[in-house]
Amino acid sequence: MLKKRDIFRQCFENFDYDKVAKYGDEDVRRILETEGMIRAEKKVRAIIGNAAGVRAIRAEFGSFADYIWSYSGGKTILYDGHADGDVPVSNALSEEISKDLKKRGFKYVGAITIYSHLQACGVINDHDINCPCYKKITSAWPCVRMERSGEKF
Repeated sequence: MLKKRDIFRQCFENFDYDKVAKYGDEDVRRILETEGMIRAEKKVRAIIGNAAGVRAIRAEFGSFADYIWSYSGGKTILYDGHADGDVPVSNALSEEISKDLKKRGFKYVGAITIYSHLQACGVINDHDINCPCYKKITSAWPCVRMERSGEKF
């Protein structure tokens, strides 16, 4: 999917949730006919539906970021063992968020996808303890240490 990032940006208005949430059947056809784009109609429709879901979360929490960060109290989580290279693909937190998003109507947001998102946005710091990013994050932002829970490798 990372290789298709530019095509996704083109097809989905540079990820403007407000615009994407209003897409209809013509937009779905246009996207499916775009060279190099995914051909799964269910996934394209899920992206559109998820954009509407983000709008609903923004209305409730102020922003999607506020929703995600509410799960960690606004702090970056440092799990025991992760900085030593023992990094899972999902855990109890990503499972909890995944279930909540699915309850809100989101699609294709499993625990592994959510765990990746939590890493990418900084909610979870899984950098190796010797990595400059680990030190930069832990010295610049509030962090909380947590025990491992429900991890899957």
